[in-house]
Amino acid sequence: MTDQPSSPSSVRAEDDFDPVSALSSRFRVALSRAFSDLPDAHAAAQGADPLISPSRNRQFGDFQSNAAMPLAKVAGMPPREVAKRIIRHLDLGDLAEPITEASIAGPGFINITLRASALSRLLGVLDAPDLGLPPLPADQRRTVVVDLCGVNLAKQMHVGHLRSIIIGDCVARAIERVGHRVVRQNHVGDWGLPIAMVTDKLMRMRAGGEDIDRLDLDAIEKIYKAAQADCAADERGLAAARRWWSHPKAMAELETQVSGAREALASAKATLVKLQSGDEATRRVWQRIADTTMRECLSVCARLGADVRAEHSAGESSYADELETLVKDLLDRGVAEIDDGAVVVRVVGIEEPCIVRKSEAGGGGFLYATTDMAAIRRRVRGLGASRVVYCVDARQGLHFKQVFGAAIRAGYADLPSGEHASLEHAAFGTILGQDGRPFKTRSGENVKLTSLLNEAAARAGEAVAAKNPDLAPGEAAVIAETVGVAAIKYADLSSDRIKDYVFSFDRMLSFEGNTGPYLLYAVVRIRSIFRKAAERGIDDSASDRASFGIAAPEEKDLALALLRYPASVRAVADHLEPHRLCQYLYDLASAFSAFVTNCPVLQAPDDATRRSRLELCRLTDRVMSDGLTLLGIRPLDRM
Repeated sequence: MTDQPSSPSSVRAEDDFDPVSALSSRFRVALSRAFSDLPDAHAAAQGADPLISPSRNRQFGDFQSNAAMPLAKVAGMPPREVAKRIIRHLDLGDLAEPITEASIAGPGFINITLRASALSRLLGVLDAPDLGLPPLPADQRRTVVVDLCGVNLAKQMHVGHLRSIIIGDCVARAIERVGHRVVRQNHVGDWGLPIAMVTDKLMRMRAGGEDIDRLDLDAIEKIYKAAQADCAADERGLAAARRWWSHPKAMAELETQVSGAREALASAKATLVKLQSGDEATRRVWQRIADTTMRECLSVCARLGADVRAEHSAGESSYADELETLVKDLLDRGVAEIDDGAVVVRVVGIEEPCIVRKSEAGGGGFLYATTDMAAIRRRVRGLGASRVVYCVDARQGLHFKQVFGAAIRAGYADLPSGEHASLEHAAFGTILGQDGRPFKTRSGENVKLTSLLNEAAARAGEAVAAKNPDLAPGEAAVIAETVGVAAIKYADLSSDRIKDYVFSFDRMLSFEGNTGPYLLYAVVRIRSIFRKAAERGIDDSASDRASFGIAAPEEKDLALALLRYPASVRAVADHLEPHRLCQYLYDLASAFSAFVTNCPVLQAPDDATRRSRLELCRLTDRVMSDGLTLLGIRPLDRM
């Protein structure tokens, strides 16, 4: 993290649709007026948080303010007396029922009950095309770069890529939803000696008459591993054999292995030079690897419902020509220094310096830090970003602290305003297996994402068929794929991103509890109500819409849940925590379930009530669907 806190998604006026915001605004006025005769208390009350929160017990009201407790000590009076002062200056207008001393509970909690008419009005404001998230004014709109996905050439995507893709995509969608311009960047590992190794081996295969153009990514990955093995000389084994006078045959085998590996490595290094110099034949083979890898990558991302496209790719190769001048710039300005032959940038508060070029003894090459600093410079200066978010594994925490600190010291994150861009590491934990260790196959290999998605779709298909055996095969396959992907994504996104979580198909695919299938079913349940209404000839045209009537407790609970939506989306955009939106959607689905169980919609006691409840259903569908879309999950009409 940088030393600059991330800015909120926007600077906005009071949210007319949000009761917490509206209540907080009015309480602040009362707090400011309540202690005008007590200078110290008045100063403390100015701008104090009214501490508005939902009531835990409905019989005491809908919300409560805990503002009296922290002010009591400063005011030198009991909290209940502070609460009395507050309510004497409190004007909630038509928002809530009148507040009296009887509204004060316990040591000084102020209970608040919203008026049904106020909830109806607030829902009417929320029920707009933007669902309470209007476009931002131009002077508040920022450019935000989100670094996500991060694949490597010549390798299949595995479960380790999952979190960067779906967390990054959700964060990007939320930031866009609150009104900012988002630039996605898929930082592709497509450069360096490992890529040169597989490129060299493929070129030698082609020279030997093999048709490398027909190779798929599985085949290229096997060749990649073989190329690395070819270049791995057993120097230590040979040294030990020479020291202990091993058997001549063993010595000969080791010498042959080391000699061959040295030759393979020398050939790969020569290929790297050709690649860096733009040799046409070498570049063609490299491009073949890149095209095959990225075609598979983009296909998997699309299947996951993540908006990661070809134009979002920013390979390490695209920075290659900038690295030498970047290091020279750092040295010329005294930002970097030579330390034991290496070029380093020292960052305040971090013991280990940020190395941007190895020593000659270490090969003299550039590192990931060099490329990442070049990326920050391009993203801030070239793309105009004032906020850069990295959705990358938590194990890279030290790396990003070094890179962020070095980039800020170098001025690469400087904005025209004189401040620097907010550089944020949205770190995430590891996906674990049932054994509590990193999730792998039984053979110990990383689980391929395509295999994971195939199994999820197959298991979801069985569950869907058991619930609805009459679905047509084509429709059943689409639903199974959607449910399977939703199950995997929601299980991940609903976990606090910094924590590890255990992968369990049984838990993920459950239609009960806080799962993706449960939320999809909530939408399906709503839409089935409207299908039944149409079958019964109930007029549901837009020109005949009713107002929101709030009478039953479950109607009020649903209304309050709906009104929290904009704040939940902003929380994801501000704090980069998708689990906040997941928890909100689960709460909303639960409130809807209680509503539809206790408040008959089509069997309502009268036409006005039925129409009002249909409107609540409609708005719930819109909010649920919008929220699921932000998670990258496609709502369904039936399951």
